[in-house]
Amino acid sequence: MAARAEALERVRKALGDQHLRGAVRYTAENLYMKRKAAMADLDAQAARGDAIGNFEELRARAREIKLHTLAHLDGYLKQAADQIRKNGGVVHWARDAEEANQIVLEICRKRGARKLIKSKSMVSEEIHLNQHLEAEGLEIVESDLGEYIIQLAHETPAHIVIPAIHKTRRQIADLFGAVAGHELPTDTKSLTAFARATLRHKFMTADVGVTGANFVVAETGTICLVTNEGNGRLTTSVPPCQITLVGMEKLVPRLEDLAVMMALLPRSATGQKITTYFNMITGPRRPGEPDGPEELHVIFLDNGRSQILGSRYEEVLTCIRCGACLNSCPVYRQLGGHAYGSTYPGPIGSVLTPLLQGLEEWEELPQLCSLCGACHENCPLGIHLHEYIIQLRGELVARGRENPLMRTALKLVHFAWTRPGVYRFVAGSAHLGTKPFTRKRKDGSEYLDNLPSIAAGWTMSRTMPAPARRPFHQRWAELERQGGAK
Repeated sequence: MAARAEALERVRKALGDQHLRGAVRYTAENLYMKRKAAMADLDAQAARGDAIGNFEELRARAREIKLHTLAHLDGYLKQAADQIRKNGGVVHWARDAEEANQIVLEICRKRGARKLIKSKSMVSEEIHLNQHLEAEGLEIVESDLGEYIIQLAHETPAHIVIPAIHKTRRQIADLFGAVAGHELPTDTKSLTAFARATLRHKFMTADVGVTGANFVVAETGTICLVTNEGNGRLTTSVPPCQITLVGMEKLVPRLEDLAVMMALLPRSATGQKITTYFNMITGPRRPGEPDGPEELHVIFLDNGRSQILGSRYEEVLTCIRCGACLNSCPVYRQLGGHAYGSTYPGPIGSVLTPLLQGLEEWEELPQLCSLCGACHENCPLGIHLHEYIIQLRGELVARGRENPLMRTALKLVHFAWTRPGVYRFVAGSAHLGTKPFTRKRKDGSEYLDNLPSIAAGWTMSRTMPAPARRPFHQRWAELERQGGAK
């Protein structure tokens, strides 16, 4: 019950923050439209023979690649680990967040490292790496601009791709000004220049660079990083030691599979044909090479993924973290990411988080969905998130975790809707029953407001039409009598 109350409080707070809702809606819509234009352009290129496939063709191929990888994951993990070692890297296996954090800490202790620089990594957010290392007295700095802003604000990312989606330039200038010790202007050029100058020193003095990985190629042991800032490249080339945290599902079998994934990921995430930087790292620095780490450590993380593998939810592990489901989701657009309370917000978070961390602990997340199916429609892997959300809701009902009032209300609805006489009576009297909550607009149309009890949520943040004075079945009967119904 405490978790449910906390979730409802987060939702209420988000719905009451008009600035946040406006900022999230604006950015999400912008990303959504860019993705739509990029996919239309891809389809046009494919029709001319200038692309390896249109969106639907590439989505089918990407699904095939990822589902095949999951079906043979043990073999591909072994192949990747063998290749990484052959290339001069060190491979670690972490069962959970605690073990992964301890591995990172031990690597730092062996090197006498005190300062770490980190490029954007959702896995590091998942295991709360920063908090763990800071508690041990180490300094770890986010080098992605959005993540750096969030770190200064002592917040978690509000979006998978754009962590600071909810921040204004004024808020960012205030955060940077606190570091600089004086007020900063709010123009983008000045703010970026400050971040560049500040982070440059962090890069040059870091003992360890920490990254995630968008993909790991099993046949070559290659780590692939997709970024729009130079921070990813600096993190993997300047510090003498690199640690890469990877969810165990992030593999693709062959280098040629990257062509399919890279045709979909940038377009789905930011509407770009390709990101500014695409790094492919195969081992640490070799003799004679001018840059790159002396040591490369790759940590493959389970943290609940093996429990999803082989289950009816396995398809969720094909996610490539593009954020397209968030940008198209009407619920996320209203709430932003922090209302979810989890590392992964939006539709993917509503499914993945309960599967990784326990459904009863995160029982409210599957409720944050309108079941419109936009997430599935826009997902570059075609993950059936809306269907999995229904299945998770079903599991909660089977465990007796649904709201007792809602259970009673649904039973009453079932009773009424399966008996024609009762249905006609309820439909005919609904207008009178809701009259105390009916409001009228200037144009004469009516809507419901301030519904009580469990129905309150339907009018808290949306306009709900009032029941018709004459239900459809009455109007249809009249049309039939007049001979107008066909």
